[in-house]
Amino acid sequence: MSVRSNLPKLDWSKVYRPDFRFGPVNLILLVLVMAVGAAIQARVDASTPALPIGPDVCGIVAAIAMGATLIVAPMWTKVIGLGVVYWLVMRFAYPGVDLGPTHAAAYLGLFVATSVQIAKQWERGVVLRLGKFRTLKGPGFFLILPLLDRVDSFIDHRVRATDFRAETTLTKDTVPVNVDAIAFWLVWDAKMSVLEVADFESAVILSAQTALRDAIGKHELGEMLSEREKLGQEIQEVLDRKTDPWGITIQAIEIRDIIIPKALEDAMSRRAQAERERQSRVILGTAETEIAEKFAAASAAYRDNPVALHLRAMNMVFEGLKQKGSMIIVPSTAVETMGLGSLGGLTAFDRPHAGGEGGAGGTAGASGEEPVG
Repeated sequence: MSVRSNLPKLDWSKVYRPDFRFGPVNLILLVLVMAVGAAIQARVDASTPALPIGPDVCGIVAAIAMGATLIVAPMWTKVIGLGVVYWLVMRFAYPGVDLGPTHAAAYLGLFVATSVQIAKQWERGVVLRLGKFRTLKGPGFFLILPLLDRVDSFIDHRVRATDFRAETTLTKDTVPVNVDAIAFWLVWDAKMSVLEVADFESAVILSAQTALRDAIGKHELGEMLSEREKLGQEIQEVLDRKTDPWGITIQAIEIRDIIIPKALEDAMSRRAQAERERQSRVILGTAETEIAEKFAAASAAYRDNPVALHLRAMNMVFEGLKQKGSMIIVPSTAVETMGLGSLGGLTAFDRPHAGGEGGAGGTAGASGEEPVG
C-alpha cells in the first residue's frame, strides 16, 4: 500500500467555503460600476496620446474576469487578491497614466457587488460578523458589510427527502436483511442547525441509519414485513428526539424495501404455497362434509315417500334427455326403483307392432300354422 493512500482525503468544500453569494445580479453591479469608472477614465485620458487598448476597455474586461472568478470562489480573500492583482496589472501596463478613476471604480465595484445578497423565498441566510452570529437574513434582498460579515450558509426551509439504508442487519430472529428507507425532514430553526451541529445533513443521515439498525434488531422478520408503518413511526420518534435540539424536525420515515436472502425467500415462498394448498384441501373437505349432510337430509325426506323418490328420478332422467344425442347410464337399482324395466319392455314391444299387421302375418305364415278363425 502506497503512502499516498494512507493520507486523508482533502475536503474541497471546506477549503473553498463561500463567504457570500455571487450571482448574475452581483456581476451586473460590478460591471456597471467599473463601466462608470471606465467612462470617467476615458475623459481623463482625452489629453493623453491614444493607446492600442485603453485603460477603460481593460477595466471592463477585468470586471468580467473578476466577476467570473468570484462566481466560482465567492470568498473575501479572493476579493482582496483580485484587487491587488488588478492594481499591479494596471500599474505595469499603463505606467505614467493617471488610473485613479479606474482603480476607485474597481474597488468600489468589488465591495458594492459583494455586499448585495439575495435569498430565495424558502431560504434564510445565517450572517456572522467577525466570526460571531449576527442575525438571520431573507428571504429577498439584504446587505452585508464587506470583509466584516460572512454569510455562513443559506438554509433551505423546505421539506427534504433523504434515502438511507441498513445493509446486512440481523433481525430479532437472526435473519440478515437489507432495508431501504426514506426520511422526510425539514429545518425549522436555521440558527440552531448551523450553531449546534457542524454538518446537519450528514448528522441526520447517520442518525437515521443508526435508528434503523436499532429498530431492525428489536423486531422479527414477520413483524417488519407486515408492520412497516409501525416500524417507520418508531424510527421517526427516536430520530425526532435526537434532531429536535438541532432545529430539525423529522416528519415521517417510510420503509421502502426489505430485502432478504434468496434462499430464505424461496423457503418462505414454498411455505406459503404449502399453506395455500392446505387451506384448499380443508375447504374441499368442508364442502364434502356439507354435501354429505345435505344428501343425508334429502334421503331422510325420500325414505318414507317412494312416490316423491320416483318423481325425482323421473325428473333427473327428463333433464338428461333434454340434451340432443345424450346417453344416460342409470344403475339397475334405480331402474327397478322407477319401474323403467317394464316400461322399456312395453315400449320395445310396441314399436314393431305399430309397424303393421303384415309383419305379424308373415311371421305366422312362415311357421306353417294357419291362423285361427
